[in-house]
Amino acid sequence: MIDHTGIAVTDFEASKKFYDAALGPLGASLVMMVPEEHTGGVRVGGYGYDRPQFWLHEAKEAGPGRHYAFTADKRAEVDAFHEAALAAGGKDNGAPGIREHYHPNYYGAFVLDPDGNNIEAVCHHPE
Repeated sequence: MIDHTGIAVTDFEASKKFYDAALGPLGASLVMMVPEEHTGGVRVGGYGYDRPQFWLHEAKEAGPGRHYAFTADKRAEVDAFHEAALAAGGKDNGAPGIREHYHPNYYGAFVLDPDGNNIEAVCHHPE
């Protein structure tokens, strides 16, 4: 149902470093930067697999509290996401593991990005 989404970030370079590291294990990367002449001089970049699906938009304020979950095909990808995100400066918000209260195969991990957004990787498949 959702084609793409995005968030405001206060430090584009710090956020880019975080998302480069965190989304890499899931197979996603920065696939597009919008030319600044089209954005009023702010940096806007899109992450995805073959097209931009998750956008970072440079802003003065970003307000924490948003939640974004990214799909992982394997539980090992969730583990690698969590490890890479922490190494890139993210804060732990829930170690990798089963969350049976969602369903028996819900394997997820949570980190807070540089602006306090709750970022998750989740695998819905059994081991």
